Amino acid sequence: MTEIQTISAKNLWSNLNNSLSQSIKRRLTDREIESLHHEIITTDHIIPLQDLCAKLNTDPVNGLTEKEAKQLLKKHGPNVLSPPKQTPEWIKFLLCMFSGFAALLWICAILCFVLLFIGYLMNEEQTGIEWLGLIIVLICVISGIFAYIQESKNTKVMDSFKKMVPTFATTIRDGNKMRIGTEELVLGDLVEIKLGDKIPADIRIIKCNGLRVENSSITGESEPVIRTDHPTDLNPLESSNVAFFSSFAVAGDGTGIVFAVGDKTMIGRLAGLTSCVKKTETPIAKEIRHFVHIITVVAIIFGLIFFGLSLMLEPNLIKAFTYLLGIIIANVPEVLLITVTTCLTLTATKMANKNCLVKNLEGVETLGSTSTICSDKTGTLTQNRMTVSHLWFGYNRFSFSPTEKIGAEKDILMEKPAFNNVLRDATLCLRAEFTAESTVLVPIEQRDVIGDASETGILRFCEHIHSTDTFRRRYPKAAEIPFNSTLKYQLSIHRDANSYILIMKGAPEIILEYCTTILTMDGQTKHMEGPDMKTIKHACTELAYLGERVLAYSDLTLSGSVYGPNYKFNTTSPDKYNFPMKGYRFVGLISLIDPPRPGVPEAVQKCRTAGIKVIMITGDHPVTAMAIARKVGIISEGHETKYEITLLSDSQASFTVVPDIVTDAVIITGAELRNMDSNDLDNIIKNYEEIVFARTSPQQKLMIVESCQRLGEIVAVTGDGVNDAPALRKADIGVAMGITGSDVAKNAADMILMDDNFASIVTGVEEGRLIFDNLKKSIAYTLTSSVPEMLPMLVSLLFAIPLPFIIEMILCVDVGTDLIPAISLAYEKAELDIMQRAPRNPLYDRLVNKRLISITYGQIGMTQAAAGFYTYFLVLMMNGFLPSHLLGLRYDWENKAINDLEDSYGQTWTYKARMDLLNEARTGYFLSVVITQMVDLIMCKTRRNSIFQQGMDNWFLNFSFVFEIILTAMLLYIPGTEKVLKTMALDLYWYWPCLPLALFLWVYDEFRRLCIRLFPGCLIERETYY
Repeated sequence: MTEIQTISAKNLWSNLNNSLSQSIKRRLTDREIESLHHEIITTDHIIPLQDLCAKLNTDPVNGLTEKEAKQLLKKHGPNVLSPPKQTPEWIKFLLCMFSGFAALLWICAILCFVLLFIGYLMNEEQTGIEWLGLIIVLICVISGIFAYIQESKNTKVMDSFKKMVPTFATTIRDGNKMRIGTEELVLGDLVEIKLGDKIPADIRIIKCNGLRVENSSITGESEPVIRTDHPTDLNPLESSNVAFFSSFAVAGDGTGIVFAVGDKTMIGRLAGLTSCVKKTETPIAKEIRHFVHIITVVAIIFGLIFFGLSLMLEPNLIKAFTYLLGIIIANVPEVLLITVTTCLTLTATKMANKNCLVKNLEGVETLGSTSTICSDKTGTLTQNRMTVSHLWFGYNRFSFSPTEKIGAEKDILMEKPAFNNVLRDATLCLRAEFTAESTVLVPIEQRDVIGDASETGILRFCEHIHSTDTFRRRYPKAAEIPFNSTLKYQLSIHRDANSYILIMKGAPEIILEYCTTILTMDGQTKHMEGPDMKTIKHACTELAYLGERVLAYSDLTLSGSVYGPNYKFNTTSPDKYNFPMKGYRFVGLISLIDPPRPGVPEAVQKCRTAGIKVIMITGDHPVTAMAIARKVGIISEGHETKYEITLLSDSQASFTVVPDIVTDAVIITGAELRNMDSNDLDNIIKNYEEIVFARTSPQQKLMIVESCQRLGEIVAVTGDGVNDAPALRKADIGVAMGITGSDVAKNAADMILMDDNFASIVTGVEEGRLIFDNLKKSIAYTLTSSVPEMLPMLVSLLFAIPLPFIIEMILCVDVGTDLIPAISLAYEKAELDIMQRAPRNPLYDRLVNKRLISITYGQIGMTQAAAGFYTYFLVLMMNGFLPSHLLGLRYDWENKAINDLEDSYGQTWTYKARMDLLNEARTGYFLSVVITQMVDLIMCKTRRNSIFQQGMDNWFLNFSFVFEIILTAMLLYIPGTEKVLKTMALDLYWYWPCLPLALFLWVYDEFRRLCIRLFPGCLIERETYY
């Protein structure tokens, strides 16, 4: 793999002005992005060291003085992360208590008590109005508590950032080494770093010895990176002389100068960026808000119309307010929030059983609405575990699946004489080792290893083939030269019976410089010639093109007669080596890769089938990203990228605009992103289906997410590192890894994959789509009863008939018989096409649309009202009051002074007798609504399938029928209910009048769905498929 060329500080400095001025000019004119969205622009890692020391008023040997440090601490403040402003909990609670439908319901409750008070002043009886008010208040309180509990689950991002901050640091002040708290560090402090330390601030390395830092959570690179004392890039994220606050030193030691502290550090900017990123409103929240607005407008308009009509026809303020109250209660689904929250909770529980932990309940549905997934590579699509993928020796290449599957390959390799040399050299030139606790009883892949990622992968591979301890005991180590960025190789010297073996590994182009011979497949050694060199370089190119890290091995045997058993090898520096550095034998190549997680390719394919675009965003090298993208299917087989064409032709190309000849896929690097404006990025995302972003910064990840959202996409972001946190928080749904994910990523996310398996997202998508479908069904079921609840008031008001349905009975339906059935629809299984259809368009496929309103209000609701009126009139008619006789009769009927009201046949009725009869007729109306709602529940089980296809295996829905029957019987037949609810015990024959219309509803809806299935796109589907 091509090494990054080191560039001098002088060249960097001479080219810096134009780059920075253009960058600053562009950002200053971009009013859409806040300062924290920009990448770090600094020259502190590039300018000559003496200029940096002068700027920070420090000394590269003695550091700051104590007096200067105290002054700087007072001036700039401590090296800590500032906590974000928090909304007081009591304000959150009040907002939850009075939001959405709750505001209307509170108005209804207040109206109840106002009517009670007015009635008291006017000596008019208002029986039951106080209970109605108390019930509405109870509904509001319960709904508010549900909302607050959900709101209280919001993330506490800063707490997890604080956990990453080291506690102490070793600094040099006044020439003296001292250990101080990290919060006391200031700009210009001279800091020492050793193996195992967390970097206490952003520092520029001025001296180092084999220093490597683990940076994956910040930059996204899976490998520990080498730190040097010279700059290698304009971008501090790419330059090797910068170590970032909270990263981890895994090898070597070094000294650096602090150039950023606290909120100005990389981690501080990430913390600030994550905290200040405005969380996008979830699609389900938008849909519910849209629904609330529609119903609120409808309720208020109808309420005011009825209020005005009542005053015009009968100037009685109390009755006018009663109509206003009744209309609002009839239209408002009082338990919507409880129903929705319960549905989301049930689905979240189901997903938790499938290793998807949902933190934000609304995120359940958001994942189902997702149209684009922006996925991190390291630890998300891949295992974050370097694994041996290929061996090359004896002019042959051998491929391996993940090492736990090594079986037949082992036997084939052991038959090759040359492989013993490869295995021996790979095992001995290796500093990694299993921990003392990792016994042979522990599976190899589960043993803890001390060492970097690449050496860990090689150690585990070798252990699968042969015991590494056995090799090491047979060939004890006499001396070694650890790998460093200057030499670019590692060398170890081992004792054999009567000789020494020198083994060297490193970058292939470096190792080849020391080789004059090559190992053949039969274990012999031959002189290396031009064709051999060309073959090896070609093999290296092929492996590098696969995105793998390639290491070359060579060895040399030293005669025991020259180098005796007590010979002291000097490995301090190349000019003091007392052993040969030429004439080595080239043994072979080992390549490693961070392999894809099992099931990821299948998951990506399922996403494609479901119409979801998967974009890879990584901080890793573009070649590595490209290889993994191909392995998991983000870039399809046979699709070429412009990056590959450029790579193969060694030409340069610009990716800032869509090329004239559009390739099938595209790879964009962070350097190219810096030269793009928002329109260029939008065009890339809009015009390509297969996209990989490599070498990106956290700010660029955020820009990509924002670009997708500008294009109207519902964006899910997956990740596990600190560098993913801002994008996770900005996304419509953030998904973090539960095992390898950092605390910051988990807290910024809405959902956590407990098994770190990207494939679990597909399960989440299906469950999310299912909950949207089922919420549609639940709302359709709930809204249907609004018409039979509201229409009696209109008919009573216009035709002056005794009111067929009263507010108390409306509440019995809305918060009684309808509650459990509405929730039971959350348990409904998916219909067959759920993962074959494209993601819903949030602009057109709304939770509540005109088709749903049409079928619930205009068709099913009107039929239910007809069934209720039929029973109501039948009860009165069978007792002497013909429908025509009822017209205009309400005023006399409700007059307590009239005790001789005549019916259609001349019979006289006292006030109490006729009110008992009216309550019996009202109960018949109530019973008809309940029965037709039970049929409606069966109809709402499916939007497209026949009920015979869908089946009746929803146990909770079946239970809801039993619940509804028992509750209805209790409301009708338990003594005392007639005083509060005005219900009466009915004879069984009053159950039958509504059944013909209930049967008609079911037959009609089966026919409607049959037409939708047989004639896709037909008029019936366009007008009724909600």
